[in-house]
Amino acid sequence: MKFVPITLSAALMLAASLPLAAQTPPFQRDGQPDPEFAVPEELSLPYALSFALDNNYAIRQAQERIREQEGIILEVRSAQIPNLSASADYTRNAKDVSSSMPAQTRDWGFSVQATQVLFAGGGVSAGVKGSKLAREAAALELQGVINEQLLLVRQRFYSVLLAQQRIGVQEENVKLLEEQLKDARNRFEAGATSNFEVLRAEVALANGRPALITARNTYRVAIEELRQVLGFANASGTAATKVPQFVGTLDAGPQPAYDLREVLERARAQRPELQRLARLHDAGEQQVVVARSNYVPQVAAFGRYDWVRGGPSSGWSDRRDGWTAGVQASWDLFDGRATAGRVAQAKSRLMQTKLALDETTLAIDVEVRRAHSALTEAWELVEASGKVVEQATEALRLANVRYGAGTATQLDVLTSQVALTDARLNQLVAFFNHNVALAAMRKALGDPDPLL
Repeated sequence: MKFVPITLSAALMLAASLPLAAQTPPFQRDGQPDPEFAVPEELSLPYALSFALDNNYAIRQAQERIREQEGIILEVRSAQIPNLSASADYTRNAKDVSSSMPAQTRDWGFSVQATQVLFAGGGVSAGVKGSKLAREAAALELQGVINEQLLLVRQRFYSVLLAQQRIGVQEENVKLLEEQLKDARNRFEAGATSNFEVLRAEVALANGRPALITARNTYRVAIEELRQVLGFANASGTAATKVPQFVGTLDAGPQPAYDLREVLERARAQRPELQRLARLHDAGEQQVVVARSNYVPQVAAFGRYDWVRGGPSSGWSDRRDGWTAGVQASWDLFDGRATAGRVAQAKSRLMQTKLALDETTLAIDVEVRRAHSALTEAWELVEASGKVVEQATEALRLANVRYGAGTATQLDVLTSQVALTDARLNQLVAFFNHNVALAAMRKALGDPDPLL
């Protein structure tokens, strides 16, 4: 099966030159993540993405799988070049059991042999090609893991910003409710209102404080979830309690235009998951050739040089030496259909990979459609939430003016205040969803993160 990739060269470059950050932060020690790396004073999204490239555990495991495939290539390629081996032996026996005349009690021998495979039915070359394709598949797997984990970093970072700004909204809400309570008490002391309005303002303030407590806890949990996906393992000493200043905003920028047909084609051409399975399919074809190679003779050439004991003494000078060269062949005329079984297994694995490729193609089509729909919905909610915040802000202003003029009740003011708080929270959620949907759309297309 042929599959022409667009980003394969980028994937191989990626595997060869990790990490990807333009300026690698000092996250590592001796080539490994530094377990004592201190919590930074500020943490921005680009910084978090760069840190994850060096420390995220899923990315590091994918890197190791590439190194594993490189070792497999070396192992398989060893059959293409001459193999050199040395052997030695030394024996000592009683004179009574010696077969030589005069009787010899000591024998030794030493030999060096080189062997080169001449013909293996194409199995060796197919094995090398298959292992190289598997290495390319591992590099593409790494690219897919990076795209997935960096999307998760963005989601967790945006979650921290969302929780942080929710705290601000709830703090402002509590502050306004405190002012409302203070105003109600002043009015009650002046005899302009009843104690009922004071009590209602106290209840409203009490109802507003649990939301602030919850927002602060959500913020703490969001930080820990971000730390997990970053792979930040240092949680001792000052790092156990220090919290960086998170730099960033959830504001939604201009909405990029995505044509559904175009993005479906881009995803099929760019997604590393599809390219990886295509490489594994090609590697599977080579494994079928390897399995079939056992049907034909295996031919190899060899050359050997021997040094053996040659006289009555046992010293090095008393020896015989010489060379031997030849060609050897082996052919399993009947192996109990073991080769047929291996061929059947290789063909079945090849078909399984083909089915997995078709299944993944369908899944990616669905993922792209869902991401496109989610992005459209998120942008519409951003536009709608902005209008609601403007209306709720104006409604609260008018309620306060009317309340001051005596034409509105305290309940009108409190209701307007709650509506404004809800509108601001909904706008934050809309911004969060839009940023996440945009990142998910890029990941669905197989596009690299724009900040790296």
